[in-house]
Amino acid sequence: MFDFRLQVFQTVAKRLNFTKAAAELYISQPAVTKHIQELEHYFKVKLFDRNGSRIKLTSAGEILLQHTEQLFAIYRNLEFEMNHITSQRSGKLRLGASTTVAQYVLPPVLAAFHKKFNEVQVTLTTNNTEQIEQALNNKEIDLGIIEGHSKNAAIKYTEFLKDEIVLVSADKNPLAKKEIILPKDLINIPLLLQEPGSGTLDVIAHALKKIGLKLRDLKIEMQLASTESMKSYLLHSNSMAFLSIHSILSELKRNEFRIIDIKGLSIERFFYFIQLQGHGDALPELFMKFARHHNFR
Repeated sequence: MFDFRLQVFQTVAKRLNFTKAAAELYISQPAVTKHIQELEHYFKVKLFDRNGSRIKLTSAGEILLQHTEQLFAIYRNLEFEMNHITSQRSGKLRLGASTTVAQYVLPPVLAAFHKKFNEVQVTLTTNNTEQIEQALNNKEIDLGIIEGHSKNAAIKYTEFLKDEIVLVSADKNPLAKKEIILPKDLINIPLLLQEPGSGTLDVIAHALKKIGLKLRDLKIEMQLASTESMKSYLLHSNSMAFLSIHSILSELKRNEFRIIDIKGLSIERFFYFIQLQGHGDALPELFMKFARHHNFR
């Protein structure tokens, strides 16, 4: 319903990278450039400042992004209101979510959902991906939201939100002087990793195989169960860690963390809703539809 050029602009503005925006939108990089140029020509302003391969929003770009976010929020709300397929808006909804989703993605969604549907009583269980799937199998929860994707035939997986796992270090880390490293450099960097059973760890292992590396090749300094503990550890050490981009947005804004790109390696995944096959209860469906229309910034 909205101008695709604005969607292209919003994606570039969030990623600050034309190549990544093109991949996310499933169009070519020249097409991304063309859409941005058309917007700049229409508004007669520059939207991005370019410095080599790095870009940043101009003041005009910041203004356009604010209005674009507002427009898309209106469209999302309109679509949600027009496409309600259930009249059930009361009852109990038992959610289960893996740690990253529960801590960094769901809180604003839950607050907005409660504001709109305050007669629905929501509970949230937090655990790692394996345990959330087990809780669903045991019918201890009605709907799960997890990281990664297993092959459990009893479970239906529905894409929720795209995520990227990035290599992160403290900004003051002397090992982080380079903005991009080669895969072979990775084996000499002290790393923090998630605990076994973590969906994030499985995704990292799978991605590393594509560049000829295994977890046992890495210089693992420590494995920690909590993303927050990993983040705090990074601020007090010269190690690095693979973390969800959603978990470090605040630290990036405060210039406490830095992302280190690895040549040839991109670790993208989806967060998934999970339900038992054959189950399509009204409240889980209502929450899924609401969450997919939330404005993640």
